[in-house]
Amino acid sequence: MVGKVSERVLLREGLERTDNGMKQTNWPDVTPINQKNYYTDYMKRDDQVLALRLQAEATRDRLVQSAKDRDRALARNGHAEVPLPVADIQPEEAAASSNDGTDPSKVIVIHPGSQNLRIGFASDALPKTIPMTVATQFPQTESEIHEALPRRQFEAKTTDQQYGEEWSKKYQKMCNDLKVDMRANKRKVLPNSKELVVNYNRRTEPEKIPKHNDPQEIDWTDVNSLEDPQSVASCFIGNAAQRVPDDSSPKFKLWWPIQYGALNEDDYATAEHLYDDFETLLDKAIRQELGLTSTSTWRNYSCVFVIPDLYDKKYVEQVLKSCMTWFEFSRICFIQESMAATFGAGYTQACVVDVGAQKTSIACVEDGLCIDDSRINLKYGGYDVTDTFIKMMLYDNFPYQEMNLRRRYDFLLAEELKIKHCTMSQADISVQLYQFHLRAPNQPTYKYQFKTYDEVILAPMGFYDPSIFDNSTKLRGRRKLIDRSYNAYDADVPDDPTSAAQLAILALIKPSIVSNANGFQPNLLDPNLATPMKEKSQPFNFLSRGDLNGTPAGSNAASPAPEAPNGPNALRNGASPAPPAGMFVDSAARSARSLAAERDAVLPVAPLDIAIFTSIQNAARGDDKRLRDFLGSIMVVGGGSKTPLFTQTLEEKLRIRRPDLSDRILVSRSARDMDEQVVSWKGASVFAKLPANDSWITPFEFERLGARVLHHKVLWAW
Repeated sequence: MVGKVSERVLLREGLERTDNGMKQTNWPDVTPINQKNYYTDYMKRDDQVLALRLQAEATRDRLVQSAKDRDRALARNGHAEVPLPVADIQPEEAAASSNDGTDPSKVIVIHPGSQNLRIGFASDALPKTIPMTVATQFPQTESEIHEALPRRQFEAKTTDQQYGEEWSKKYQKMCNDLKVDMRANKRKVLPNSKELVVNYNRRTEPEKIPKHNDPQEIDWTDVNSLEDPQSVASCFIGNAAQRVPDDSSPKFKLWWPIQYGALNEDDYATAEHLYDDFETLLDKAIRQELGLTSTSTWRNYSCVFVIPDLYDKKYVEQVLKSCMTWFEFSRICFIQESMAATFGAGYTQACVVDVGAQKTSIACVEDGLCIDDSRINLKYGGYDVTDTFIKMMLYDNFPYQEMNLRRRYDFLLAEELKIKHCTMSQADISVQLYQFHLRAPNQPTYKYQFKTYDEVILAPMGFYDPSIFDNSTKLRGRRKLIDRSYNAYDADVPDDPTSAAQLAILALIKPSIVSNANGFQPNLLDPNLATPMKEKSQPFNFLSRGDLNGTPAGSNAASPAPEAPNGPNALRNGASPAPPAGMFVDSAARSARSLAAERDAVLPVAPLDIAIFTSIQNAARGDDKRLRDFLGSIMVVGGGSKTPLFTQTLEEKLRIRRPDLSDRILVSRSARDMDEQVVSWKGASVFAKLPANDSWITPFEFERLGARVLHHKVLWAW
């Protein structure tokens, strides 16, 4: 081992150490982080988040302004001992403080639906309602492009073959079940009622009415009244669009931007065309219905936009972008439909059943917020009742056999017949003689007489047996143009809102959905909810079981798959339980993207009473008191629920499902006898008037953060 060499020796041999004092680099030295006491407050304080910082600054400015106003008032009245000098307020500051954006006449409330758009100022008592459609020039009309509705085989020889053997058997079974039910309720049932209807309808002939004798002649839209007939962008909206004659020259086609509660990707070739029609519809509605013809005035108005409970994030982000860049509103906020319905009815806690034209949504609302796991979106509504009612009438030799709901005047006639004649009251079921007038453009008016029997009640009863509806094309084109939203940090994980109750409905239709859910175990529908049973001391005690608490649970011992899928299976006439997870498919190997695609491929359609129980069960989460509260506050809204005795029939069906809780179940319409169609819009207008509302989004925030601002601004978990 070599010993230490002295500096004198190194100097003699020319190996001494020299240092000129220069650094090896001019970069500054960085002190290493002490890992023992490592700490950072990055993004942990409110003042580091733009949306929250602006909100705090606005609150502080408001307090300062109110203090200045108070001091000025004291100085003017001479009550202050020493008047303080206050700088003059600038005119724009004064205007902002006096109005502060809370003027209801400066807030536009928009509630779009599959069939109707409701729009108006927050100060209005009722909204303007127009059909949610745009008519533009096109080589073919929608009746020439698509097959006739209701769907049928025109070349078939027998009626059963024309409408399908399976559907005919379902219809006959519903007819027989209704007879049995009516006899059980001590109602008179004539044995040959159906034959009377069929034979009369087969023999009746239409009566031609001269034009001068028709007092209710329809004014069809003049296609030459467009602002610029040569422009491709010129269009009609709403009622004017539906009144465009099918044989007009040039031809027009109706476009419906929203169908089945989501953007209509099936009828459009590009997403740009779809977004453009949606924006054009809102643009013209604001100009024509609200009288705001000047675009420059729109920036003085705020907007409250009603969105579905189970929304698509891409849809909400597109609406936000349109309102900020196209319409240039001064600010915008969003509210969910069920939450808006409770605002409109004045309820603090309710299970909201919103029956729309093409979708039915159910959600439990508590203290002004939707309970996430209780949200359900079913793909049927009032339009399905219209389609099925006409289909049943045609099956029973309805005199106007050429009816096609794709034709505009036939669709309007079918809606009129449904509104006039459909009911859920068994007391009104007998052979009835009615009449209607067929008014087609450029043709004489014809008067038809027809008889009905049980069609008027069996069509709306499809809410409790949705298999009678035509569900064949409701998922066609889904995700064709607009992909689902994905997590910003993991591009393979979808982040659209999910619900345990919705997953339970999907599992009712396809049990394998749950066994492939990657540990997401919802609170599934229990067999006790689906079948009547005798009285129990603790009726919903199964909700507190550990395997149904909605979170993945570990186990020390090997065990079979969770038994929750047996709930839906128990509803399927005693079918065998679903196989354990992983027996055929390795669920751990499945990606979140493929699981979401599998869920999207299942059409959420289930009986309305079962869906309501599923929603309430997932909202209660084992709390028996909350469950009874929700059962006692079921509120039905939406235009599809305006059928006579709808709420009474629903209440009766729920009590049959759970006779042990029949005294707790109460189904009501909205308070104050308000029209069911406008309750959600009215609630949004009430929400717009709240003085303390932190969910407004301004153009400045959108410019800096884009759609990310929704994470900080909406009132629920984004």
